[in-house]
Amino acid sequence: MADSVPTLLLGLLTGFLFGFLLQKAQVTRFPVIVGQMLLKDMTVVKTMLTAVVVGGIGVYVLKSAGLATLHVKPAQLASVILGGSIFGIGMVLLGYCPGTGIAAAAEGKKDAVFGVLGMLTGASIFAELFGFVSRTVNTWFDYGQVTLPGLLNVSPWSIFAVLFTALVVFGMYERKFTNEK
Repeated sequence: MADSVPTLLLGLLTGFLFGFLLQKAQVTRFPVIVGQMLLKDMTVVKTMLTAVVVGGIGVYVLKSAGLATLHVKPAQLASVILGGSIFGIGMVLLGYCPGTGIAAAAEGKKDAVFGVLGMLTGASIFAELFGFVSRTVNTWFDYGQVTLPGLLNVSPWSIFAVLFTALVVFGMYERKFTNEK
């Protein structure tokens, strides 16, 4: 079933907002991505951890208010390992992750345009192979619908408290981690 026009427009708006924030955080810059890989620039980690904390809290607030439901994907480890490896290889070759690559392409960076073309090619290949992957790889080491709070038998809010604390501590001590003066 197709999404409604307001839902699609909301997705478009949030996509533009996310890209704008990535650009403002400067994580669309190749030197920042390389600095992350060399553990010399933690801008990407801080930006993504902030997005996880804010987004996660937002989802659970909406869920608590009855305005959203969670649809937990199954933990299919073989698929995660394979997909993560492809993601990692692409990121090393391109120097961007998918989100920052698209944002960099939108800024007009030619190297990122090739990455976006690679992403579209990879998505097309995956779409063609989806039936095979579903019958094979997705069934290997499939642990079902699990969540970190469920595995640890704790409230999701305690996970967010730990992540928020990590974000604050990491932000305060980043210079010591990266040997900056």
